Amino acid sequence: MLPLAGDGVHWTLEQDADLNVNLVHLDPGHEVGAHVNDAVDVLFVGLDGTGEVEVDDHRHDLAPGVALHVAKGARRRTRAGGLGFTYLTVHRRRSGPAIGGRREPRT
Repeated sequence: MLPLAGDGVHWTLEQDADLNVNLVHLDPGHEVGAHVNDAVDVLFVGLDGTGEVEVDDHRHDLAPGVALHVAKGARRRTRAGGLGFTYLTVHRRRSGPAIGGRREPRT
């Protein structure tokens, strides 16, 4: 499965799970720009290559087997190193917005 090519999410855990898990890849030198996630804490786990996650202006280097917790409300930016970066993001599933009224429970 590794190495991957092309920026973005390459796999996501099924929608009915309590957790949201994404397998993400960034090509060499590419990044996910700075943003704030006010909804959930996120765990990053490095799988292949190297990268850095900047959290509130503090740089954290990630590599295979290295994990980093990013608290909700923190400003973060993720950048791939010279060989690209493949990593997991793990967080509790966010509840989607209720649009169009009440939803019936699943059976």
